[in-house]
Amino acid sequence: MDHPLHFAGQLFGVTLVRYFILAGIPFVLFYILFHNRLRGSKIQERTAKNTDFIREIIHSALSSGILSIEAMVVIATPLRSHTLIYKNLSDHPWWWVPVSLVLSLVIHDTYFYWMHRMLHHNSIFRYTHKVHHQSTNPSPWASYSFHLLEAVTEGAIVILLAFILPMHIFTIFLFTITSFIINVYGHLGYEVMPKGLRQSFLFKIINTSVYHNLHHSKFRGNYSLYFRHWDRWMGTENRDYVKEYDRVQEKRFGKQAD
Repeated sequence: MDHPLHFAGQLFGVTLVRYFILAGIPFVLFYILFHNRLRGSKIQERTAKNTDFIREIIHSALSSGILSIEAMVVIATPLRSHTLIYKNLSDHPWWWVPVSLVLSLVIHDTYFYWMHRMLHHNSIFRYTHKVHHQSTNPSPWASYSFHLLEAVTEGAIVILLAFILPMHIFTIFLFTITSFIINVYGHLGYEVMPKGLRQSFLFKIINTSVYHNLHHSKFRGNYSLYFRHWDRWMGTENRDYVKEYDRVQEKRFGKQAD
């Protein structure tokens, strides 16, 4: 294993490249190349400014550094010997890789919901989460646009998972990729879900881009990251969510969208 700081530098480079690829490709497609063609899928009518995009990128780059340091702590320091991270695939059945990935997302959603609600507390919001909410009309670049203190709490999920869930190092990589792709979708500013989702059982389970976009435009409600259950159980789901989702899908597919 490389020196921890050198490894952190490598992680930072990978995280930053991943950010620019996974956030940059949707941005180019939706905001530049096919902006007019995809106008019907846009959630908010107004358009964010270039200064908003620059701000989001700068904060995301800083957050990438924090996230890399936290990942380094559990992967490349003596602390790793006290975690449940395993190196050999033979240490657990092969099927544990996808199962542990799903479990990590469920745990993360729970962690994120309560952490997110804490960040919205009046006593600390302006010192941390306000940075992220400067993006009232978010773009993919906003996915990692956090205050440094929020970046620490966001990245702490990797540390938590390392101590409570046996995970292969490859599964941790899959978790970070999967969670970031979903995060980009949530901040896309466009709805891309197929027409049939509305009548599917999945609609009552998973979040959509409209779901998280409402959180940015209204500042309250819809605190969860992947699934709707915590917001529904705690009564924090935006009461206009379904109506807003139908409005956007009607723009895309016509009045039979629901």
